[in-house]
Amino acid sequence: MKTFWVDRDHDRYEHLVRAHAGGFTYTLGDIAPVAFACAAWTFATPPILDPGYVRWHRRVLSATCSRNPFDGGLTARVELVSPLPAELTTTRAWWRDRGWRGWPELFGQFVQPTDRDLSRNPHLRTTLLLEAPLPLDGLPEAPEPDTGPDDLALAASRAVAVLVRDLADLVGPVVQQLDTDRALS
Repeated sequence: MKTFWVDRDHDRYEHLVRAHAGGFTYTLGDIAPVAFACAAWTFATPPILDPGYVRWHRRVLSATCSRNPFDGGLTARVELVSPLPAELTTTRAWWRDRGWRGWPELFGQFVQPTDRDLSRNPHLRTTLLLEAPLPLDGLPEAPEPDTGPDDLALAASRAVAVLVRDLADLVGPVVQQLDTDRALS
C-alpha cells in the first residue's frame, strides 16, 4: 500500500521550481538542508501545485514539513482521517436520532462536507495529528546562491524524493492499521 509517492511528471514540478526560483532564495547557501527541503516540499504539494507532484493516500488530509525551532531539525506534521474512537462506537445513545454523519467520500476520497451537507445534518469527523522528527540522512545540501535553475530544480526533486521515502516509512504503518481496523469493523 502506498502512503506517499511522487507523481512522475518531473517536468511540471521542475518547471514550477525554475519559474519560482525566488521562493528558494532564503534557503540557498544554508549550512543545513532543512529549509531547502521544506521549501521543495511546499512547492511539491497543494495548494501551490495542485494536483501535487507528491501524492498521498486518501486518509492523508495534509502533510507539511518545517524546521523545528528547538534544534533546527526537520519536523513532519501529517493530518489523517480516522474512524471514530471506540468510546463513541460502543453505543449510539449520544446520537439521539440527530442523523450524525462522518467523513463524506467522493470517488473514494475523503472530503469536507459541503455547506449544504452541514445545513442538513451534524457531522463528526475525527482526525489524527501525527507530528514527528524526520532524519536528515540523504537530503541534498542546500544549493549555493549562484546555483542555476536546472540544478536548483534537480536538487529540489531529490529533496522531495527523500522526504517522500521518510514520510512513507513513518506514516505507512499508521495508515495501514487504520485501514485494517476499518475492514474489521
